[in-house]
Amino acid sequence: MIGSEILLKAYRLMCTAKAMADTYEANRQVCKYVHSTSRGHEAIQLATAFNLLPCDWVSPYYRDESMLLGLGFTPYELMLQLLAKGDDIFTGGREYYSHPNYKGKDKPQIIHQSSATGMQAIPTTGIAQGIQFLENTDSPLYCNGEDGEPPVVVCSLGDASITEGEVSEAFQFAVLKQLPIIYLVQDNNWGISVTAEEARTMNASQFAKGFKGLQRLSIDGSDFIQSYEVMYNVIKEVRDHRKPFLVHARVPLLGHHTSGVRKEFYRTQEDLDKHFIDDPNPKLRKKLIDIGISENELKQIEDETREEVAQQFQQAANAAEPDPSKVSEHVFVPTPVTEEKGERTPAGRDKIVMVDAALFAIREIMEEFPEVVLYGQDVGRRLGGVFRETATLGEQFGDERVFNTAIQEAYIIGSTVGMSAVGVKPIVEVQFGDYVYPGFNQLVTEISKSCYLTCGKFPVQTIIRIPVGAYGGGGPYHSGCVETTLLSIKGIKVVYPGNAADMKGLMKAAFLDPNPVVMLEHKGLYWSKVAGTEEAKTVEPSKKYILPLGKANIVLHAAEEKIYNGETACIITYGMGVYWAKAAAKIFPGQIEVVDLRTLFPLDEELIFSSVKKHGKCLVLTEEQQNNSFAEALAGRISKECFKFLDAPVEVIGALNLPAVPMNIGLEKAMLPNPEKVSAVLKTLLDY
Repeated sequence: MIGSEILLKAYRLMCTAKAMADTYEANRQVCKYVHSTSRGHEAIQLATAFNLLPCDWVSPYYRDESMLLGLGFTPYELMLQLLAKGDDIFTGGREYYSHPNYKGKDKPQIIHQSSATGMQAIPTTGIAQGIQFLENTDSPLYCNGEDGEPPVVVCSLGDASITEGEVSEAFQFAVLKQLPIIYLVQDNNWGISVTAEEARTMNASQFAKGFKGLQRLSIDGSDFIQSYEVMYNVIKEVRDHRKPFLVHARVPLLGHHTSGVRKEFYRTQEDLDKHFIDDPNPKLRKKLIDIGISENELKQIEDETREEVAQQFQQAANAAEPDPSKVSEHVFVPTPVTEEKGERTPAGRDKIVMVDAALFAIREIMEEFPEVVLYGQDVGRRLGGVFRETATLGEQFGDERVFNTAIQEAYIIGSTVGMSAVGVKPIVEVQFGDYVYPGFNQLVTEISKSCYLTCGKFPVQTIIRIPVGAYGGGGPYHSGCVETTLLSIKGIKVVYPGNAADMKGLMKAAFLDPNPVVMLEHKGLYWSKVAGTEEAKTVEPSKKYILPLGKANIVLHAAEEKIYNGETACIITYGMGVYWAKAAAKIFPGQIEVVDLRTLFPLDEELIFSSVKKHGKCLVLTEEQQNNSFAEALAGRISKECFKFLDAPVEVIGALNLPAVPMNIGLEKAMLPNPEKVSAVLKTLLDY
């Protein structure tokens, strides 16, 4: 039996949630930002919250305000986010209502919560993945409860989100690894204006039957007592036995979908009346009366909560707005790597190829940091990567730290959010640049925004490795360059090493950077098998060598006399472009300076602009298709910044503007830049 104390607490918070919804509706002019309320969902949300411990993790979704009340957040704290006020404890006025994040010792932890339907399933499953790793390795980073209780993870979802493919990826990984996670699915039979009958052939519980190893049950989520008992048992089951569970809770939708999509727009009175039959508030009220709670006591609770909500709403409405001067804060957290350190060219060492430089860097990282894991498709001990870029790591560090995943780019990328949150340091790989696109939802919606929208509480520390580029017959799905698309995402860093020393130094810096870093690694430079790329092989730097992100390098200098006479030009490039540029420069001895960017964001604009101003003529060279590329954007910035110093328009060379790299080697050559094409443009530029 559930004690009356818990039932009265639940009723008080139900009344609070109802008063909040009524207050928002009565003050629509003040509540101008779009929001949803929990009306109809209160019972299952409170039942869940009451059974969680501070050692646990939970990802509420945008209708979970009652869950937040049950966790101990005040109406005032929630209202500050509703009204986008500066003192909003979650996001400082940057995020929608009921989009929390929390890092503290008194409540369950909450990572960044986005509005993208179902997208939280992968990052939250990543939390459970990280917790399991810390448990299995007896890591000192593992955090359990005060009485030694192991943590559980709750991922809250609406039933309509289950049709998202990324939710399936999360379920698949959870059952494969038997993770300690509960998927709480609140089913109100609506997906905005789309009914369940229109959108799906089964509910979440029926759907979950297809995932072997995912325990499941379906309950009346409008009944607080049933919900509390079920969530108590399920949470205990997962806490004790460390296996995934899905709870499908049937609930009514009593409020609007959101304040901007009102129920009267699309719902009939008959449908609304049917839903109000299951209003959790009067259901619980009746049960309280049945056990002897007086009408006067309940009336007092109702009056008190209305008054408290009114007072806190007025207080929130009067709170200060955010400071506009701080709008650009928290895009990244500071990196400890600010200067080049260690020996770049130690005496007595042999030259190594780029792929080995990456391998050796990661090996040294994993030896020093036991919380590092490496995963992706085919990176495990059996193959060690399709380019042998992780060879021997599986044997050395074991399957717990180096392992294969299914073909799930979204999971590979998005799980790093949760892994990072619990202190694990993931290095992951997407097998080819052309296959990064299934992971873009996670990269854009979850990873890139996490630091900014949590005001720096949850930066995502991860390296995402992506082999890119064409080098002879790779074809249309294994040859692409993706930097322009990546650089359109704010909140991530993008690195593009062009030789072995840079690869090792940048890999170390990327690992130590507490922000998400994408490493673009050109397959054609991995082994220096492409003619003209022999200089990509360098002496292996020392173990302590670190090269800061955002520092370009002049890899070919022009003669001072020719610079003085105005006979020179600079080439700004990266990756394979460095070798095309150096080959082309041989035709113009002493006249060409080549700048290797090495990092595309942050970008070393200081060196770029100083080089252009020194020579007065500039060519930006890229392997990507030229139109609307990063290279063209950079050329525009150079033109603006260096306008008074230019003796000719800034030139750009890229690949032909084709949808894909063709398979035939002759066609590929016709599409891509090469030294001959670069030389022709340089001749025109120098003669200008």
